[in-house]
Amino acid sequence: MTPTTAMEAAPSAPHPSPTTPGLDDRITRALVGAAVGDALGGPVEGWTPEQIAERHGGRVTGIVGPWYGEDWRTARPIAPYHKGDGHVTDDTLMTHALIRVYAKVRDHLDAYAVADHLVPDLLSPRWIPELEAEALPLQRIFLAEKWIVARLHYGHIDPREAGAGNIVNCGAAMYMAPVGLVNAGDPRAAYAEALEVAAPHQSSYGREAAGVFAAAVAAACRPGATPEAVVDAALALAKDGTRSAIEAVCEVAAHHEDFEAALAPLRAAVEPFDTVGPDYRAPSLGARRPSRLHAIEELPVALGMLLVGGGGYRRTVLGSVNYGRDCDSIATMSGAIVGALGGEVPADWAATVAEASRLDLHTPARTLTEVAREVFARDLERRRAHEETFTALAGTR
Repeated sequence: MTPTTAMEAAPSAPHPSPTTPGLDDRITRALVGAAVGDALGGPVEGWTPEQIAERHGGRVTGIVGPWYGEDWRTARPIAPYHKGDGHVTDDTLMTHALIRVYAKVRDHLDAYAVADHLVPDLLSPRWIPELEAEALPLQRIFLAEKWIVARLHYGHIDPREAGAGNIVNCGAAMYMAPVGLVNAGDPRAAYAEALEVAAPHQSSYGREAAGVFAAAVAAACRPGATPEAVVDAALALAKDGTRSAIEAVCEVAAHHEDFEAALAPLRAAVEPFDTVGPDYRAPSLGARRPSRLHAIEELPVALGMLLVGGGGYRRTVLGSVNYGRDCDSIATMSGAIVGALGGEVPADWAATVAEASRLDLHTPARTLTEVAREVFARDLERRRAHEETFTALAGTR
């Protein structure tokens, strides 16, 4: 896959039709699709495709129960979470938290919005599905996400610099879909805003992945967009190892239409760029350190599965889930992108996830749609004011 200049230009935008979802539908499908992908991937996170098939008697084809059955509370004391049965994980908790920040700011976000609004949100009690209790989101999120609170709430670090020093992972990328949706149709703007929002959280290729994922979601919102066009838009913006990893994985994915046959080849393609190593639960000594040569695994594989799935939600997300390793985040990302393309999320999956997680999956989408429209109107006003000022300065018409 190679970037095309066509993705840099804004294509003509036909009016939404029954076969061309509009903004409201795309935002809803992206956010619901991300949450459902997260819930499907959660119970098999950390395992290999072979282990998943052995545990479930074949590939996962829908919502499944906890890996350890009734022993989920005690099997892993360091992570006593009820993964499975339709429960979303921290990917969705963070995504919805970022939407609440947009609902407060009602404009583009920056690093200070994370400090002023996201951090307090993580310290406010909410229902946590995997804990089956009301608790602080801080008590559920992973160490790399706890970093935000430690650095900003307790350390009072400059928000624009707080991400430096954190372990480099997909933590910032996994919840950047709202940034892409607020900048729907404008991948370059989504990329820039996501880099700013991710600054208090991540550095290096972890921050880069956040920008590229947001750009991919924004590109997917363009009427007539295809999985290939989304990948081209991502490659047009991605830098260093992130770009190389996406290119390598997507070149392999382009030769597959069945995720079963693609599982091993996609892993082999991303492996040279992945610092975690072959044993996901025992990362290598070089894991998660800043690098210009490496990339997170999740985003390239999500884009690869998007190609393998041909833009279909089920194929794309189930491929992501059965890939294993950090498959809840992979399925969150691929689910958001394919949803933004217009892929329909199975209604029974969405209903089960909403009920099991005690989560309203549609209100956040409606909220973000309202914000996206308001932000676009603000952008128009700002652009017109700039045009008038520049015209007066340059003496042009």
